[in-house]
Amino acid sequence: MMPFEKCPVCGGELEEKEVEKLLRGGDHIAVLRVEAEVCLHCGEQLYAEETVRLFEQIRNKLKRQQLSDFVPLGRSFMVDRSRPNKTNAADH
Repeated sequence: MMPFEKCPVCGGELEEKEVEKLLRGGDHIAVLRVEAEVCLHCGEQLYAEETVRLFEQIRNKLKRQQLSDFVPLGRSFMVDRSRPNKTNAADH
């Protein structure tokens, strides 16, 4: 799959695996599963050229709000880490 025999970052052994990739485009995020060569030492993920092109197509659709090809997964939330000790009475 890849032109590398060893990890280009650390020289570790690569193994083909299915990985989950998060892609952001504008305010939207897409989750997809793709094949990648994963370094067994440092965890670096290497993708085939056609997979990288797919990432760019998906990012562009997300930026342009062309969402009809995507299946909604639910709602996403951002945690405000600047307020770690603030709790809501309803949380208890």
